[in-house]
Amino acid sequence: MNIALLGPLSAEIAEVSIVPNAGKPRQLLALLAMNANQVLPVPTLMEEIWGADMPRSALTTLQTYILQLRRLVGSALGDDRSRAPKDILVTRHGGYLLQVPRSGVDAYEYERLAAAGRQAFDRGEFAAASAAYDEALSLWRGPALVDVRIGPVLEVELARLEESRLGVLERRIEADLRLGRYDELLPELTALIGRHPLHENLHAQCMTALYRSGRQWRALEVYQGLRGRLVEELGLEPSARVRALHQAILTADPALDGSAADPASRPGPVRGLTRRRPRPPRPEPTARARGRLRYRPRPGLDPDSRRGTQSAPQAFRRCSWTEQEAPEVGAPCASSTCRHRSMPPAGSRTRSLTRS
Repeated sequence: MNIALLGPLSAEIAEVSIVPNAGKPRQLLALLAMNANQVLPVPTLMEEIWGADMPRSALTTLQTYILQLRRLVGSALGDDRSRAPKDILVTRHGGYLLQVPRSGVDAYEYERLAAAGRQAFDRGEFAAASAAYDEALSLWRGPALVDVRIGPVLEVELARLEESRLGVLERRIEADLRLGRYDELLPELTALIGRHPLHENLHAQCMTALYRSGRQWRALEVYQGLRGRLVEELGLEPSARVRALHQAILTADPALDGSAADPASRPGPVRGLTRRRPRPPRPEPTARARGRLRYRPRPGLDPDSRRGTQSAPQAFRRCSWTEQEAPEVGAPCASSTCRHRSMPPAGSRTRSLTRS
């Protein structure tokens, strides 16, 4: 059995269609196929067909629809006695299931290929990822179940599929961007942002492709168009990611060139290996300076390398005793406002100078 859901509904056994013409049996087949090999409870089936306006005869009518589908299956099987219709459209306690190989349903094959593309992308195999995504997208023949009446249950499934389709398309474009296919992507991206005027990621991908193909001004126009629509329709500014991309385009950030690495992922300098300017050697103390207080710079500040900054007033500079002789009481320090105290007794903690 081959079932196609990604477009007009198609279901065949031995190339014979089993799709009913009537709307509600057709809707029932679509829901069973969307959940192939899974038991769907009777209340779920009735909710899809009738919604909140469920008639009293809903259960009996549902059983009639199941019988009609089995007759179509039996006609398609023909002389094949290896299978019976009830082996394909199976009754289970409380519900029904459609027994069919998953590879025979295009929606399941699409999801398998999309998963293969994701795995290849995560491994950095962008060409393989792009090919898998492209094969998955090629299974779509238009909007899913475009010729089927949609109820509340199918509506949720179709919304999920459409969101998945757009996500796979974005990831395929991202893989192609990694491969440098900028010019080939531009017609497709231009059409996509026209169909999705508020979709930020598609606009960001279009801006990137335009910039890398040498059309910086056009990339800025795309941003301004997106921003204008977001502000006018939603009262929102573009996301921080899109604003950062816009700023990078304005400044011609090398990270956007495709070959340059993202600035956030570039390794920083190795600590401990940074070359520093050598300090000049300290002058040896003269004989006159021995036994007196000497100026000691604050830790981490080199007085010979400070430029463009005003040094602290000398009255606030710290002084300390030398290990030579005690100074004379009242001898001048580095500041005329600072005076010494007498040498503290041996064994006591050295005290700082005070200002007079």
